Amino acid sequence: MTICVNGTEVPPPGDARVSLLDLLREHLHLTGTKKGCDQGACGACTVLLDGRRVLSCLTLAAQADGSEVRTIEGLAGEGGDLHLLQQAFIAHDGLQCGYCTPGQICSAIGMAEELRWGDPSYVTLDITASPVVTRAEIRERMSGNLCRCGAHNGIVEAIEAMLAETAA
Repeated sequence: MTICVNGTEVPPPGDARVSLLDLLREHLHLTGTKKGCDQGACGACTVLLDGRRVLSCLTLAAQADGSEVRTIEGLAGEGGDLHLLQQAFIAHDGLQCGYCTPGQICSAIGMAEELRWGDPSYVTLDITASPVVTRAEIRERMSGNLCRCGAHNGIVEAIEAMLAETAA
C-alpha cells in the first residue's frame, strides 16, 4: 500500500484512522495544507486526489491508497516556477492573510477540471450543455472555500484569469 504525494511514493500511516490532512502535515511535514475547522466546513484543507478536489480533513489517508495526492507544495513547475493560478492570485490580490490560499488554489484547479469535464453546478442553467464560465458559476463552485479576510473578489478574478489563459 503506497500513496503518491506530489510525485513521491510514501507509505500510509500505521493507524488506519489517520486523516489525509494529518498524514500530510504531521507525518510528511507538508504544512502548506491548512487545518482550519477540521470538520469539512471551511475548505482550508483542500487538496487534489487523482485530480479531484477533496477535503483532506474528512478523507482517511487509507482512502488515498494507490492514488496521486497533489498539495500546494506540488503545484510548482520545474525549477520552482509558480503554477499559473498561483501567479494569478498574486496579480489579482487574491489573498490577504494567506491562510486559506492553498485550499483556494487547489480547489480552483479541481474546479477548472470539473468545468473541462462538463460537470454542472447548482447555478448551471442548462445541465445538458457545457457550463458557461460566469462569476456566478465560479462563486458557486468555490463556495466551500471560505476566506475570512474578504479576498473573494480577487480570488474570482484570479480564477477568471487562469481560465482565460488556459482556454487560449
